[in-house]
Amino acid sequence: MNKGLDESLTAAQQRWLAVGLLVFVSLIIGLLIIAPIINKGLALHETKNNLVFKLRQYERILANKDAVSNWKSKIAQQSEEQGYFNGQETEALASAEMQEFIKQTIVNAGGQLNSTQSIPSSDSPQDDDAVKFTRIIIRVSMTGNSQTLRSVLYNIEISKPLMIIDQIDIRPVRGRRNRKTGRIDPSNDLTVNFQAVSFMRKKQSNEQPTH
Repeated sequence: MNKGLDESLTAAQQRWLAVGLLVFVSLIIGLLIIAPIINKGLALHETKNNLVFKLRQYERILANKDAVSNWKSKIAQQSEEQGYFNGQETEALASAEMQEFIKQTIVNAGGQLNSTQSIPSSDSPQDDDAVKFTRIIIRVSMTGNSQTLRSVLYNIEISKPLMIIDQIDIRPVRGRRNRKTGRIDPSNDLTVNFQAVSFMRKKQSNEQPTH
């Protein structure tokens, strides 16, 4: 009897061992095959969520396109009404107007205009949908004291059409030698070189010249 029981238990153990091996093999197959598939699915799901988020952002941007266009048109209209752009028909006329204004500004401030020179204009880089304009650049050389310079720069900065100062260089003027003492008397004057920049709207190809 004992011998038969031992044989029966051995057979049961063998069956459980076979089941255990089957479960173990199934787990290994799951780790090697099923797990990467699940990870790939999770990654694709995350990518999908990111794409949906970006899509909704683009939809909001497109929904605001009309509002942005209206805003840009309003800004352009305001700048036109405020007189920031030079209204001359040609760059030559705009340059001449700038040079005359700067000359009078320097003289009225008590300074001396040494020279003015027009620099070839350049188109400001803009997006296709943005307002395109041309920069009118004048190189100026003048002499005056610090108060004169302050007055000149202030009146240029607040002028209309809009003008800005660029590439300014300020150097003291060497004093003159005193014939009696033989010494060089100090001077309060300054030699100032700068560029004044104004802006005018670039003519579109479909615009007709006014007569």
